[in-house]
Amino acid sequence: MAVLIYTQNYEGKFKKSVFELVSYGTEIAKQLGVEAIAVTTGQIDNAVLKELGKYGAKKVIKIENPELKDFSAQAFTEVINQLAKNQNANVIVFGNNPAGRAIAPRLTVKMNAGLAAGVVAVPTSVNPFTVKKRAFSGKAFADLVIKSEIKILTLNQNSFKVVEGSGEASVEEFTAVIPDGAYNVKPIEVIKSSGKLSVTDAEILVSAGRGMKGPENWGMIEEMAQILGAGTSCSRPVSDLGWRSHEEHVGQTGKVVAPNLYIAVGISGAVQHLAGVNGSKVMVCINTDADAPFFEAADYGIVGDAFDVVPKLNEAFKKFIAEG
Repeated sequence: MAVLIYTQNYEGKFKKSVFELVSYGTEIAKQLGVEAIAVTTGQIDNAVLKELGKYGAKKVIKIENPELKDFSAQAFTEVINQLAKNQNANVIVFGNNPAGRAIAPRLTVKMNAGLAAGVVAVPTSVNPFTVKKRAFSGKAFADLVIKSEIKILTLNQNSFKVVEGSGEASVEEFTAVIPDGAYNVKPIEVIKSSGKLSVTDAEILVSAGRGMKGPENWGMIEEMAQILGAGTSCSRPVSDLGWRSHEEHVGQTGKVVAPNLYIAVGISGAVQHLAGVNGSKVMVCINTDADAPFFEAADYGIVGDAFDVVPKLNEAFKKFIAEG
């Protein structure tokens, strides 16, 4: 038996969310008294893989196949299925990110497993196997019991602390067979953003809505993000109007995020938006409307005009940082 943890690398490097995921999978392995095994695909240096031992992985398995340089949910599902059976894995853990959400449901069907998507904590019990997840657009929690022999989980970002210790994982290679037709659909072009933080990776997000009145006023939002080392995001109406890229749209119908700090400027807080950001550890709302729904969810709120408040905050942040 083993806990298998899918660790997605980005151009041969791991992000903080992977260390969180390995720490989480390792804790489950301890509860079950089994081994924690990380798995990854693509070109990545063995020295980087061995570093996952610091977060609890006893070994890391690198799936070898040159075709896997391009992501295909069908192909990745098949090779992880092959590896899970090879390692006799009874729990398989993914991040609740685009790759995890694409692979986990397919793997669930293929392995006749039980799926808990978007879990936020380690199991409260392993017999029966019970995990906690958000429900009702994040307004409540549900305890989900998985009765199947094989359990598949996707972990919400920022739901479990990174536990770093010492140690070095062993590295093994696994040769997977790619089924015919797995790459019938191939990407024609991949365009990657550069020079800015991805909204899903940023630990601080400065987000703005229609209260900014137009794209020409985004300078102070970008300035705040620069001062704080943050990413920028927006509400759906803003991206629909073309004020900001759809890549920055967060919410239930956009990207689901869980930064350490989420600052919402001029966003009323419709339920669809809150459902995609309420995993944030701390939320701050700035709005002229004291009755805006966001204030009910926010940890801190400022009732005021963003055009007065944000510049003053930016100056205060600069002063605070300068003073160390």
